Amino acid sequence: MAAEARIKELDARHSQLDARIEETLKHPSADTLQLAALKKQKLKIKEEIERLRRRQ
Repeated sequence: MAAEARIKELDARHSQLDARIEETLKHPSADTLQLAALKKQKLKIKEEIERLRRRQ
C-alpha cells in the first residue's frame, strides 16, 4: 500500500513538472539550462515510478 501512495505522489510531481516544462517552452527566451534540469527531474521521477511498479 505504501508503494501505491508513493507512486501517486510521484505521478502528481511528474505531471507538475510536465506542466512547468510546457509553460517554459511557451516563452521565446526559455532558459535552456532550466529546461534541461526540469526534464532531468521528470526522467528521474519516471524511472522511480517504473521501478516501484516492477516491485509490485
